[in-house]
Amino acid sequence: MSGRCLEIGLLLYPGVQLAAVYGLGDLFAVANRMAASPEREGLGRLRVSHWQADDDGQVRRVFDSQPQADGAPQVVVLPPCLDAAAGYVLHSAYRDWLARLHGSGVTLASVCAGAFPLAAAGLLDGRTVTTHWALAGELAQRYPKVRVLPERMVVDDGDLVTAGGLMAWTDLGLALVTRLLGPTIAAETARYLVVDLNRESQRQFSSFVPSFDHGDAAVLNVQHWLQGQAMADASLSGMAERAGLGERTFLRRFRAATGLKPTEYCQQVRVTRARELLEFTRQSIDQVAWQVGYRDAGAFRKVFTRLVGVAPGDYRRRFGSAAR
Repeated sequence: MSGRCLEIGLLLYPGVQLAAVYGLGDLFAVANRMAASPEREGLGRLRVSHWQADDDGQVRRVFDSQPQADGAPQVVVLPPCLDAAAGYVLHSAYRDWLARLHGSGVTLASVCAGAFPLAAAGLLDGRTVTTHWALAGELAQRYPKVRVLPERMVVDDGDLVTAGGLMAWTDLGLALVTRLLGPTIAAETARYLVVDLNRESQRQFSSFVPSFDHGDAAVLNVQHWLQGQAMADASLSGMAERAGLGERTFLRRFRAATGLKPTEYCQQVRVTRARELLEFTRQSIDQVAWQVGYRDAGAFRKVFTRLVGVAPGDYRRRFGSAAR
């Protein structure tokens, strides 16, 4: 083997998704294979290690793909876990270890809920990150100093790299291959694994999950009303009347309860319904727009593209089942 050894450590904290751990190992092995051709003499190779806390609370190396090599990891990755709560109670030994590594110049990376341990260690304060779209609100609420961009698949902030949903370990892995071995090796690795190298957004996979547990009965009454046919024709005056409040009072209380202006909330509800119609019916896009409350199909297309990240027609081609 020629070239320098570039170590990527994977942290096996409690609840970690082993499929991602082994999948990352396979992805980096493929990248090494792509980098092994004679004309790439001198290109580095990726070494994969696993790290875990022992009974004494010391984080130690428990696996090494190249045990004969010396050195320490240049990057440590927190893979995803199926239970985000695992990151909330991560042993202090892990948090202290991560803080020491980061302080010594090691790049830290996370996938999905793996961002929570980094935030708990105070390492994400003032930084821009991403996580699974369904966890973004909770991450932002628990750690208000962190700027969360749930629409992004990967956020490379230099010494901190975060990736979105559970399967975004492929995106993170390819981003690290690009950084350590170059874009050509990353492209060849992606081609061999038959995965997309350039996924930038997870908005098209996300869904709007409104808050119903805020305790404001008047606002809740309007939310339930909007989930039905009122969605298509609701106006600010109609919503305020339904709540039994003046418009200014309704605006203030609705935003406090849901985190959104009534117009923004209605857009989310309408686009959610439009996605269902695009996925499961053969209605034209103009018909879908009309059914969810847009009399101007052009305006519908603009709102849909802004919230989902792709145009309605592209969304149907990717996720629609009625035409298959």
